[in-house]
Amino acid sequence: MAETPKALPDFDALWNYDQPESTEAAFQRILPAAESSGNVDYLAQLLTQIARAQGLQMKFDEAAATLDRAERMLQPDMRVARVRLLLERGRMLRSSKRVDEARPRFLEAWEAARDAGADAYAVDAAHMMGIVESGEASIDWNRRAIVAAEGSSEPRARKWLGSLYNNLGWTYHDGGDYETALDLFQKAWRAREAAGSPNEIRVARWCIARAKRSLGRIEEALEEQRALLAENEASDSPDGFVHEEIAECLAALHKDAEAAPHFAAAYRLLSADDWLRRDEPERLERLRLLGGVPAEPPAR
Repeated sequence: MAETPKALPDFDALWNYDQPESTEAAFQRILPAAESSGNVDYLAQLLTQIARAQGLQMKFDEAAATLDRAERMLQPDMRVARVRLLLERGRMLRSSKRVDEARPRFLEAWEAARDAGADAYAVDAAHMMGIVESGEASIDWNRRAIVAAEGSSEPRARKWLGSLYNNLGWTYHDGGDYETALDLFQKAWRAREAAGSPNEIRVARWCIARAKRSLGRIEEALEEQRALLAENEASDSPDGFVHEEIAECLAALHKDAEAAPHFAAAYRLLSADDWLRRDEPERLERLRLLGGVPAEPPAR
């Protein structure tokens, strides 16, 4: 990002991806100062992140309008702002299930970021290409992103490695190569241990245990998920995905009665997730049935 006056804060440091609503509010609080500063580059980049926070709340029309505003103020020398606009336009389109429209934005962002020498955003673009592609194309883009991150001297680019190993791990897992997935999840965990937040570290451990379940190492997976559950309970931070995995492990061990309360807990926690309700209703319904949770009456 271009150097900005001291009165303008580093808005990227305000991000909390688990709380997009409060993040948007934080961005909106500094928007008036950005608008009056005369720093158009800063303002355009801030607007791209407001749009990202809006998209994470499924406020797609608002996000599109915010991005349109940012695009109107772009100037030829605002190279990073242009890359960020392309990234967020692509993310907004993908989240609203318009993947074919998202893909060219990410590809353009990848090329523009490399031309600008903006390593972190080039890695981000390649990582998004890995998400919108599938199979070998997804693997290729994830590996490009990893090579770019590993070869960069930018700390922000290298910080991507945990996410990249994780994403590539899921591509292999979805393809049935669970050994390779486990190896990549372990690499992601080591990267998170070195630079991640406590929550990111727990997610990395969850992925390792999930791969072990796929490999038939059920007892190991169950033990690791139970350790995560104990940590979550100690910090009063319940996690429906942990309950779901404990239930799946117990069911695989034919301990259905013991599994049922965990299926029920998973359903209650995960059914509050707007994205899962939109994209995976069958998964939630299965959790409800296996947990013995009564169906809610239809809305009138």
